Amino acid sequence: MTETVALAGVTKAYGPIVAVRDLDLALHAGEVVALVGHNGAGKTTQIKMMLGLSRPSAGTVRLLGTDPAGDGFAARAEVGYLPESVSFHLALTGRETLAFYARLKGLDARHLDPAFAAVGLDGGAADRAVGTWSKGMRQRLGLAQALLGRPRVLILDEPTSGLDPALRREFYAIVAARAAEGATVLLASHALTELEGRADRVVIVNRGVKIADGTLDELRHLAALPVNVRVRPGAPLPADGWRRLPDGSLETEVAPAGKLALLARLLAVPGAIADIIVTEPTLDDLYAHFLRREAA
Repeated sequence: MTETVALAGVTKAYGPIVAVRDLDLALHAGEVVALVGHNGAGKTTQIKMMLGLSRPSAGTVRLLGTDPAGDGFAARAEVGYLPESVSFHLALTGRETLAFYARLKGLDARHLDPAFAAVGLDGGAADRAVGTWSKGMRQRLGLAQALLGRPRVLILDEPTSGLDPALRREFYAIVAARAAEGATVLLASHALTELEGRADRVVIVNRGVKIADGTLDELRHLAALPVNVRVRPGAPLPADGWRRLPDGSLETEVAPAGKLALLARLLAVPGAIADIIVTEPTLDDLYAHFLRREAA
Protein backbone atom coordinates (compact mmCIF):
# COMPACT_ATOMS: atom_id res chain seq x y z
CA MET A 1 0.00 0.00 0.00
CA THR A 2 1.09 3.57 -0.65
CA GLU A 3 2.52 5.18 2.45
CA THR A 4 0.97 8.60 3.11
CA VAL A 5 2.14 9.42 6.65
CA ALA A 6 5.32 8.16 8.30
CA LEU A 7 6.84 8.85 11.70
CA ALA A 8 10.30 7.34 12.24
CA GLY A 9 12.03 7.40 15.61
CA VAL A 10 9.96 10.43 16.62
CA THR A 11 10.33 11.95 20.07
CA LYS A 12 8.64 15.16 21.22
CA ALA A 13 9.64 16.79 24.50
CA TYR A 14 8.33 19.91 26.18
CA GLY A 15 11.19 20.69 28.54
CA PRO A 16 11.45 17.76 30.96
CA ILE A 17 8.11 16.30 29.82
CA VAL A 18 8.34 13.73 27.02
CA ALA A 19 4.97 13.60 25.24
CA VAL A 20 6.01 11.12 22.51
CA ARG A 21 8.93 8.74 22.75
CA ASP A 22 10.77 6.95 19.91
CA LEU A 23 7.64 6.43 17.83
CA ASP A 24 7.53 4.54 14.54
CA LEU A 25 4.19 4.70 12.74
CA ALA A 26 3.14 4.43 9.10
CA LEU A 27 -0.30 5.11 7.60
CA HIS A 28 -1.33 4.01 4.12
CA ALA A 29 -3.75 5.00 1.37
CA GLY A 30 -7.19 3.46 1.72
CA GLU A 31 -6.65 2.60 5.37
CA VAL A 32 -8.76 3.51 8.41
CA VAL A 33 -6.60 3.59 11.54
CA ALA A 34 -7.90 4.08 15.08
CA LEU A 35 -5.48 5.86 17.41
CA VAL A 36 -6.54 5.15 20.98
CA GLY A 37 -5.19 6.12 24.37
CA HIS A 38 -6.30 7.99 27.45
CA ASN A 39 -5.93 11.75 27.90
CA GLY A 40 -2.23 12.62 28.03
CA ALA A 41 -1.18 9.51 26.10
CA GLY A 42 0.33 11.59 23.27
CA LYS A 43 -2.36 11.31 20.58
CA THR A 44 -2.82 15.04 19.99
CA THR A 45 0.94 15.63 19.99
CA GLN A 46 1.32 13.02 17.25
CA ILE A 47 -1.44 14.65 15.22
CA LYS A 48 0.14 18.10 15.54
CA MET A 49 3.43 16.74 14.19
CA MET A 50 1.64 15.00 11.29
CA LEU A 51 0.00 18.32 10.42
CA GLY A 52 3.24 20.29 10.64
CA LEU A 53 1.92 22.35 13.57
CA SER A 54 4.75 21.07 15.77
CA ARG A 55 8.25 19.84 15.03
CA PRO A 56 9.65 16.65 16.57
CA SER A 57 12.52 16.94 19.04
CA ALA A 58 14.08 13.92 17.31
CA GLY A 59 13.22 11.70 14.36
CA THR A 60 11.42 12.48 11.12
CA VAL A 61 7.82 13.08 10.06
CA ARG A 62 6.74 12.73 6.43
CA LEU A 63 3.35 13.74 5.06
CA LEU A 64 2.69 12.69 1.45
CA GLY A 65 6.46 12.48 0.97
CA THR A 66 7.34 15.89 2.42
CA ASP A 67 8.17 17.48 5.76
CA PRO A 68 4.85 19.02 6.87
CA ALA A 69 6.59 21.58 9.11
CA GLY A 70 9.08 22.58 6.41
CA ASP A 71 8.62 22.21 2.68
CA GLY A 72 5.29 20.38 2.92
CA PHE A 73 2.88 23.31 2.82
CA ALA A 74 1.41 22.10 -0.48
CA ALA A 75 0.93 18.61 0.99
CA ARG A 76 -0.94 20.09 3.95
CA ALA A 77 -3.54 21.40 1.49
CA GLU A 78 -4.40 17.75 0.79
CA VAL A 79 -5.17 17.05 4.44
CA GLY A 80 -8.55 17.36 6.13
CA TYR A 81 -8.48 17.91 9.88
CA LEU A 82 -11.21 17.92 12.50
CA PRO A 83 -9.89 19.02 15.91
CA GLU A 84 -11.26 17.64 19.15
CA SER A 85 -12.75 20.99 20.18
CA VAL A 86 -14.58 22.54 17.23
CA SER A 87 -14.80 26.33 17.44
CA PHE A 88 -16.34 28.66 14.88
CA HIS A 89 -17.22 32.36 14.76
CA LEU A 90 -20.72 32.34 16.21
CA ALA A 91 -21.94 35.37 14.26
CA LEU A 92 -21.22 33.82 10.86
CA THR A 93 -23.70 31.54 9.15
CA GLY A 94 -22.79 27.96 8.36
CA ARG A 95 -22.48 28.85 4.68
CA GLU A 96 -20.17 31.80 5.39
CA THR A 97 -18.04 29.61 7.65
CA LEU A 98 -17.67 26.81 5.12
CA ALA A 99 -16.98 29.32 2.33
CA PHE A 100 -14.12 30.74 4.43
CA TYR A 101 -12.51 27.31 4.74
CA ALA A 102 -13.09 26.59 1.06
CA ARG A 103 -11.20 29.77 0.11
CA LEU A 104 -8.35 28.80 2.44
CA LYS A 105 -8.03 25.59 0.41
CA GLY A 106 -8.29 27.44 -2.89
CA LEU A 107 -11.66 25.89 -3.69
CA ASP A 108 -14.75 27.35 -5.33
CA ALA A 109 -16.82 28.66 -2.41
CA ARG A 110 -19.99 29.20 -4.43
CA HIS A 111 -21.25 25.61 -4.54
CA LEU A 112 -21.31 24.27 -1.00
CA ASP A 113 -24.72 22.58 -0.88
CA PRO A 114 -23.30 19.08 -1.58
CA ALA A 115 -20.87 19.51 1.34
CA PHE A 116 -23.73 20.43 3.67
CA ALA A 117 -25.89 17.58 2.40
CA ALA A 118 -23.08 15.06 2.93
CA VAL A 119 -23.10 15.73 6.67
CA GLY A 120 -26.86 16.18 7.08
CA LEU A 121 -26.92 19.98 7.18
CA ASP A 122 -28.99 20.63 4.07
CA GLY A 123 -32.09 22.81 4.38
CA GLY A 124 -32.23 26.14 6.13
CA ALA A 125 -29.56 25.43 8.75
CA ALA A 126 -26.69 26.50 6.50
CA ASP A 127 -27.99 30.05 6.36
CA ARG A 128 -28.48 30.50 10.09
CA ALA A 129 -25.81 31.88 12.45
CA VAL A 130 -23.62 29.14 13.90
CA GLY A 131 -24.32 30.58 17.35
CA THR A 132 -27.88 29.24 17.07
CA TRP A 133 -26.72 25.70 16.29
CA SER A 134 -26.54 22.71 18.62
CA LYS A 135 -23.21 21.08 19.49
CA GLY A 136 -23.97 18.19 17.14
CA MET A 137 -24.64 20.57 14.24
CA ARG A 138 -21.34 22.34 14.85
CA GLN A 139 -19.58 18.98 14.91
CA ARG A 140 -21.10 18.17 11.52
CA LEU A 141 -19.95 21.55 10.20
CA GLY A 142 -16.45 20.70 11.40
CA LEU A 143 -16.62 17.42 9.51
CA ALA A 144 -17.85 19.22 6.38
CA GLN A 145 -14.83 21.56 6.41
CA ALA A 146 -12.49 18.60 6.91
CA LEU A 147 -13.97 16.86 3.86
CA LEU A 148 -13.61 19.89 1.56
CA GLY A 149 -11.53 19.18 -1.52
CA ARG A 150 -11.63 15.38 -1.05
CA PRO A 151 -8.36 15.26 0.95
CA ARG A 152 -5.94 12.37 0.56
CA VAL A 153 -5.36 12.27 4.33
CA LEU A 154 -8.19 12.76 6.80
CA ILE A 155 -7.28 13.25 10.49
CA LEU A 156 -10.24 13.30 12.86
CA ASP A 157 -9.83 13.88 16.61
CA GLU A 158 -12.83 12.65 18.67
CA PRO A 159 -15.03 13.07 15.57
CA THR A 160 -18.30 11.65 16.94
CA SER A 161 -18.45 13.85 20.03
CA GLY A 162 -21.91 15.40 20.19
CA LEU A 163 -23.41 13.19 17.48
CA ASP A 164 -26.48 11.05 18.15
CA PRO A 165 -26.41 7.32 17.24
CA ALA A 166 -28.02 7.81 13.81
CA LEU A 167 -25.55 10.54 12.86
CA ARG A 168 -22.67 8.40 14.11
CA ARG A 169 -23.67 5.68 11.67
CA GLU A 170 -23.81 8.25 8.88
CA PHE A 171 -20.39 9.56 9.91
CA TYR A 172 -18.79 6.12 9.70
CA ALA A 173 -20.43 5.55 6.32
CA ILE A 174 -18.72 8.74 5.10
CA VAL A 175 -15.40 7.54 6.54
CA ALA A 176 -15.73 4.15 4.82
CA ALA A 177 -16.57 5.81 1.51
CA ARG A 178 -13.52 8.09 1.68
CA ALA A 179 -11.24 5.16 2.51
CA ALA A 180 -12.71 3.17 -0.38
CA GLU A 181 -11.76 6.06 -2.65
CA GLY A 182 -8.15 5.79 -1.44
CA ALA A 183 -7.97 8.32 1.40
CA THR A 184 -6.04 7.63 4.59
CA VAL A 185 -8.29 8.11 7.63
CA LEU A 186 -6.91 8.48 11.15
CA LEU A 187 -9.50 8.39 13.96
CA ALA A 188 -8.32 9.46 17.40
CA SER A 189 -11.07 8.49 19.80
CA HIS A 190 -12.06 7.35 23.27
CA ALA A 191 -15.22 5.68 21.92
CA LEU A 192 -13.62 2.25 21.65
CA THR A 193 -16.81 0.22 21.29
CA GLU A 194 -18.00 2.08 18.20
CA LEU A 195 -14.61 1.66 16.49
CA GLU A 196 -14.94 -2.13 16.33
CA GLY A 197 -15.52 -3.24 12.77
CA ARG A 198 -14.84 0.26 11.46
CA ALA A 199 -11.05 0.47 11.65
CA ASP A 200 -8.59 -1.61 9.64
CA ARG A 201 -5.93 -1.13 12.32
CA VAL A 202 -5.82 -0.10 15.95
CA VAL A 203 -2.80 1.74 17.40
CA ILE A 204 -2.72 1.94 21.20
CA VAL A 205 -0.47 4.53 22.83
CA ASN A 206 0.34 5.09 26.47
CA ARG A 207 2.58 7.80 27.93
CA GLY A 208 3.83 8.67 24.47
CA VAL A 209 4.83 5.10 23.60
CA LYS A 210 3.15 2.82 21.05
CA ILE A 211 2.27 -0.35 22.97
CA ALA A 212 0.18 -2.18 20.34
CA ASP A 213 -0.44 -1.91 16.60
CA GLY A 214 -2.45 -4.29 14.45
CA THR A 215 -5.84 -5.43 13.24
CA LEU A 216 -8.41 -6.37 15.84
CA ASP A 217 -7.81 -10.06 15.09
CA GLU A 218 -4.04 -9.59 15.43
CA LEU A 219 -4.45 -7.82 18.78
CA ARG A 220 -6.75 -10.59 20.00
CA HIS A 221 -4.17 -13.17 18.99
CA LEU A 222 -1.41 -11.29 20.83
CA ALA A 223 -3.51 -10.77 23.96
CA ALA A 224 -4.85 -14.36 24.04
CA LEU A 225 -7.73 -13.28 26.28
CA PRO A 226 -10.46 -15.85 26.99
CA VAL A 227 -13.58 -16.08 24.85
CA ASN A 228 -16.98 -15.89 26.55
CA VAL A 229 -19.48 -18.63 25.66
CA ARG A 230 -23.11 -18.41 26.78
CA VAL A 231 -25.63 -21.14 26.05
CA ARG A 232 -29.31 -21.74 26.63
CA PRO A 233 -29.44 -25.49 27.19
CA GLY A 234 -32.10 -27.64 25.62
CA ALA A 235 -31.05 -30.52 27.88
CA PRO A 236 -29.03 -30.79 31.12
CA LEU A 237 -25.33 -29.99 30.73
CA PRO A 238 -22.43 -31.00 33.01
CA ALA A 239 -22.08 -28.30 35.67
CA ASP A 240 -18.26 -28.26 35.72
CA GLY A 241 -16.88 -24.93 34.61
CA TRP A 242 -20.25 -23.31 33.89
CA ARG A 243 -21.91 -20.43 35.71
CA ARG A 244 -25.68 -20.39 35.88
CA LEU A 245 -27.17 -16.96 35.11
CA PRO A 246 -30.48 -15.58 36.45
CA ASP A 247 -32.25 -16.24 33.15
CA GLY A 248 -31.33 -19.94 33.29
CA SER A 249 -28.59 -19.78 30.66
CA LEU A 250 -25.06 -21.02 31.34
CA GLU A 251 -21.81 -19.13 30.83
CA THR A 252 -18.13 -20.04 30.73
CA GLU A 253 -14.81 -18.74 29.40
CA VAL A 254 -12.40 -20.68 27.25
CA ALA A 255 -8.95 -20.00 25.84
CA PRO A 256 -9.00 -19.02 22.15
CA ALA A 257 -7.26 -22.27 21.19
CA GLY A 258 -10.02 -24.29 22.86
CA LYS A 259 -13.01 -22.43 21.45
CA LEU A 260 -13.72 -24.67 18.48
CA ALA A 261 -13.29 -27.86 20.51
CA LEU A 262 -15.81 -26.64 23.09
CA LEU A 263 -18.32 -25.70 20.41
CA ALA A 264 -17.89 -29.09 18.76
CA ARG A 265 -18.64 -30.86 22.05
CA LEU A 266 -21.70 -28.71 22.69
CA LEU A 267 -23.13 -29.23 19.23
CA ALA A 268 -22.37 -32.94 19.06
CA VAL A 269 -25.50 -33.86 21.04
CA PRO A 270 -28.70 -33.04 19.11
CA GLY A 271 -31.06 -30.83 21.10
CA ALA A 272 -28.56 -30.16 23.92
CA ILE A 273 -28.24 -26.47 22.97
CA ALA A 274 -31.24 -24.25 22.27
CA ASP A 275 -29.11 -21.16 21.66
CA ILE A 276 -25.47 -20.13 21.87
CA ILE A 277 -23.63 -16.78 21.92
CA VAL A 278 -19.84 -16.56 21.49
CA THR A 279 -18.32 -13.20 22.46
CA GLU A 280 -14.75 -12.36 21.50
CA PRO A 281 -12.72 -9.89 23.63
CA THR A 282 -13.81 -6.34 22.80
CA LEU A 283 -11.55 -3.44 21.97
CA ASP A 284 -12.19 -2.18 25.52
CA ASP A 285 -10.91 -5.52 26.86
CA LEU A 286 -7.83 -5.41 24.63
CA TYR A 287 -7.07 -1.80 25.52
CA ALA A 288 -7.20 -2.60 29.25
CA HIS A 289 -5.04 -5.70 28.72
CA PHE A 290 -2.25 -3.90 26.88
CA LEU A 291 -2.25 -1.09 29.45
CA ARG A 292 -1.92 -3.63 32.26
CA ARG A 293 0.86 -5.42 30.42
CA GLU A 294 2.70 -2.14 29.87
CA ALA A 295 2.35 -1.22 33.53
CA ALA A 296 3.74 -4.59 34.57
